[in-house]
Amino acid sequence: MTDLIERARAWAADDPDPGTREELLGVVDSGDLVDLQSRMDTVLTFGTAGIRGEVGAGPGRMNRAVVIRTTHGLAGHLGTTQHPVIVGFDARPSSRRFAEDTAGVLAAAGVPVLYFPEVTPTPLVAYAAKHLGAASAVVITASHNPPADNGYKVYGPEASQIVPPADIEIQAGMAAAPPADQVPRLEDVFAGTSDLVRPVPDDIFDCYWEEVATIRCRQLGSNLRVVYTPLHGVGGQTLLRIMDRAGHTGIEPVPEQFEPDGTFPTVAFPNPEEPGALDLALAMARQRKVDLIVANDPDADRLAVVIPHRGTWRPLSGNEVGTLLADYVLSHDPDPATAIVSSSIVSSPMLGLIAAEHGAKHEQTLTGFKWIVKAGLTLEARGEGRFVFGYEEALGYTIGPTVRDKDGLSAALVFTDLAADCQDDGGTVMGRLHALWRRHRLWVSTQTSVVRPGPTGVQSLLHAVERLAERPPDDIDGIAVTGFVDYREGAESRPEWLGEQALVEMTLGTRGRILVRPSGTEPKLKIYVDLCDPAGDDPDGKHQELVGRANGLGSRLAKSMGL
Repeated sequence: MTDLIERARAWAADDPDPGTREELLGVVDSGDLVDLQSRMDTVLTFGTAGIRGEVGAGPGRMNRAVVIRTTHGLAGHLGTTQHPVIVGFDARPSSRRFAEDTAGVLAAAGVPVLYFPEVTPTPLVAYAAKHLGAASAVVITASHNPPADNGYKVYGPEASQIVPPADIEIQAGMAAAPPADQVPRLEDVFAGTSDLVRPVPDDIFDCYWEEVATIRCRQLGSNLRVVYTPLHGVGGQTLLRIMDRAGHTGIEPVPEQFEPDGTFPTVAFPNPEEPGALDLALAMARQRKVDLIVANDPDADRLAVVIPHRGTWRPLSGNEVGTLLADYVLSHDPDPATAIVSSSIVSSPMLGLIAAEHGAKHEQTLTGFKWIVKAGLTLEARGEGRFVFGYEEALGYTIGPTVRDKDGLSAALVFTDLAADCQDDGGTVMGRLHALWRRHRLWVSTQTSVVRPGPTGVQSLLHAVERLAERPPDDIDGIAVTGFVDYREGAESRPEWLGEQALVEMTLGTRGRILVRPSGTEPKLKIYVDLCDPAGDDPDGKHQELVGRANGLGSRLAKSMGL
C-alpha cells in the first residue's frame, strides 16, 4: 500500500485545485485504503457517451485535473486547426469551472474556442458545432446522472458524438498527458483574457430553430395543454421559445423545477425514467386537467412523455415514444422508400417492422447513440438513402438533420405536434399506439438491472456475461432459446456500428428475445427482454400481461446467472 499512498500524494501535489488536493490528502491521512484505491486505481474512460463520474479528488473522479488532462488529449487529437471548438456546460456546480479549464487548455494549445456564456442544452451545443464549422465540441455535463456526478462529452463537426478511433486517440493523449499543473492553460478565458476564446454568435438559437422548423410534419400550432418539466435542467427557456415559435400556446412549466439547479432539490435522481422524478408534473397535470406531460432530462437531450389514458396518467416507454415518432415521421415523408431509420440493438424490434411497412431501410447498432448516428450517416454517404430518424430505448431521439445526436427539444416539439394531430382527428395518442400494435403485434420491452458498485464491480459483471456465453440456457421460464449471438465475437463480419461489444442475445423463437450487457457508464448489468403477441380485443390487458411475463423472464435469468 506504500505505492498507493505515494501515487496519491504525487497526484495531490500536481492538482491545480486546492479543494481536491486537500480532499485527497485527507483520504490519505484517514487511512481509508479502500476509498483511496477506488480513487487512484479507477481511471475514467470514454464509454457510450464520453466520460462520467463522481466529482471528487483523484484520477478515478471527475475534477479539474482530469478535465485538464482530457482536454490536453483532445488538443493533441485535433492538432493544428483554425476551426473552433465549441464549449458548453450544464448547471451542475462544477460545470462552469470545468468548461473554462477546457477552453483555457485549448486556447493555450492555439485552438480557437467559441463558448456558451450561460448554461446551455446539449443539443444546442452539438448543433453549433455543425452550424459554425467547428472542429469539435465539448459539453460539460453528466446528463441524467445523480447530482454528485459530472462528465465530459465530445462531439465531432457534424453534430454527432465521436466514435473510434477518435475517442481512443483522446484517451491515449489523456493517459500520456503531463501532470495537470504542467499542462499549458490560460486562466480566466471566459473573462476575455484571450482573443482565441469568444462567445458563440447571438443568433445561434435562431439558426437552430430555422432548421428544427423544417423537420415538422405539422406546420400549425395548437391550444393543447401541456405540462412541461426540465427537471432543474438547462432546457426550460429553450423549450418554451421553441413551443412559442411553433404556435403551441398551452405549455405550462412546473415552477418548482423550471430554473436550472444542479443540486436537483426536488428529485433524488434527475432521470425522468426514475420513480418519483415526475411526481410534481403528475400532480400539476391532475390539478390542471391537461392533455400531455413532456419532460427533458437535465441537459435536454432526452425526452419523456406521459399521456392521459382511462382516467389515469400512463408513462410511455422510450420504445413506445420511439416507434410512435418513427411511424409519424415516415407517414409524412414524401419518399419513405429512400428513408433510413436506425436504433440501438437493445431497442424494440418493432421499429424494423414499421420501417418495412413504409418501405424504409432499418439499421440496428451497438448501444450508444453515437453508433445510431454513425450507421445513418454512413449509409447516407454511400447513397443508400436519407437518414431521417434514430432512437434508443433510453429516451433518446434524433429527427432529421438538425442535430445528429439525441435532441430532447426537437423531439418534444414533434411529439407535441403528433398529439395535436391526434386531437384534431378526434383520436388519442394511445389510440395511435394501439393501431401500431394491431398492425405489428404488441411488443413490450422490460429491463432488469443488477448493480455492482466498487472498484471490482464492472469486472464481476463482465465475468457474468462470459459465463452466460459459455453456457447459454436451453430455455428460460419454459420459453425455448432458439438462437444465441455473442457480440464479443465475429465483429469482422458485421458493420462497424455493430462491432465487438460485451453483449449476448438470445432469440426466443417468434416470441421475442433477451439481451444481456454491462452498462457503458455505470457498474450495472442490464437484461433487456422483448416479448410480443397479437394485441387482441384488449390491448391494454395484453400489455399488462406481457410486461409481467417479461419482468419474470429477466429476474429468472439474473438469478440463474448468480446475480
